[in-house]
Amino acid sequence: MSEAAPGQLEGLRVLELGSLIAGPFCTRLLGDMGARVIKVEPPGAGDPLRNWSLVSDEGSLWSMIQSRNKESVAIDLRRPEGQALVRRLAEHVDVLVENFRPGRLESWGLGPDELRKVNPGLITARVSGFGQTGPYRERPGYGSTGEAMGGLRFITGLPDRPPLKVGVSLGDAIAALYATIGVLAALQRRNVTGRGEVVDVALHESVFSLLEAILPEYGYTGKVRQRRGNALLGSAPSNVYPTGDDRYITIGANGDSIFRRFCVAIGIPELAEDPKFADNQSRRTNVAELDGLIQSWTLQHSLSEIWETLVDAGVPAAPVYSIADIVSDPQYQARDMILKMVGPGGIGELLVPGLVPKFEEAPGQVRWLGGPVGEHTREVLGEMAGVSDDDIEQLVAASVIGIGTEVRVGSTPPTGSME
Repeated sequence: MSEAAPGQLEGLRVLELGSLIAGPFCTRLLGDMGARVIKVEPPGAGDPLRNWSLVSDEGSLWSMIQSRNKESVAIDLRRPEGQALVRRLAEHVDVLVENFRPGRLESWGLGPDELRKVNPGLITARVSGFGQTGPYRERPGYGSTGEAMGGLRFITGLPDRPPLKVGVSLGDAIAALYATIGVLAALQRRNVTGRGEVVDVALHESVFSLLEAILPEYGYTGKVRQRRGNALLGSAPSNVYPTGDDRYITIGANGDSIFRRFCVAIGIPELAEDPKFADNQSRRTNVAELDGLIQSWTLQHSLSEIWETLVDAGVPAAPVYSIADIVSDPQYQARDMILKMVGPGGIGELLVPGLVPKFEEAPGQVRWLGGPVGEHTREVLGEMAGVSDDDIEQLVAASVIGIGTEVRVGSTPPTGSME
């Protein structure tokens, strides 16, 4: 990617207040698309994500990815002097993203109403467990609580086992996507009205919105959808099947025409004419028998043989990939989804996930990975807030701000006036 190529959000200025996953993931996406992101984190330890998951000598690998394309400014938001600095920064940005518990920003004098007095066009995206209103607004919430109360975990797993979680923080990611969408929508409205907006995203509502027809089905029949493992309840066959070489493949032969092609491909064309499997409703009714027939075929062949056969027949199918499979896959490589970048400090080269979505004329890019806490404090406060070097030294001495001393390898933060 070209270092000089502008992204879709070139010129957009974003201030990130918050920590861990949902809010910072939103700003990561905005930064990937070209926005300048100023990440405010506590002096010293910084964002708690810096100590999550696998931690190298240079810090958490997850944090390096989550904070890519961001400038780290270390400010103690619990100190009045720190709050004053953030107010000065907020005058010069387009978007503020935060994921504190509702009411926390207001207690610091940093709520949207206060900040829009000095920046009427400011868009504030607020991500929280249960939203800014309602009886649960002040309750703590994580992605796990959102997945649980949003209905996702109840339907995830096997019928005779407890509910399961997906292997990543899915609730946080979904909320971050909605926050990003909300920010972009609010920017479009601001182009018309000139006014800012508050984007209120609740974790549990974000998850709930993905439940497809589960709510109307319940309202219509009174039945509560239960856990069904990997089976797709609305159509059949659609499941994960074991292969003869101890792998797994997902097969979605649930359309009537696709099912007929599938039956020919597996050498049982007459199966499509059987009244038990002739249409989708019949296949749903007899899905256990049908899955058994399919599994007896998949166990006779290797994963590669099955995939090639079904692709040739025009049947949607794909291997169940591990991360090792993903890294070696030519499709991922062809679309630059596995990037190799030099990490901060002496960590060396890292594999980094590429960008979604792709843009033809103004592609996003990963300009650098997240570095030390407060790496850009001096630069940002001097440039944006007009804080002198002498004042910065006094603030450092008073532990109101922190300044990173390590130098990131192979990267340079963006420069230029924010005025």
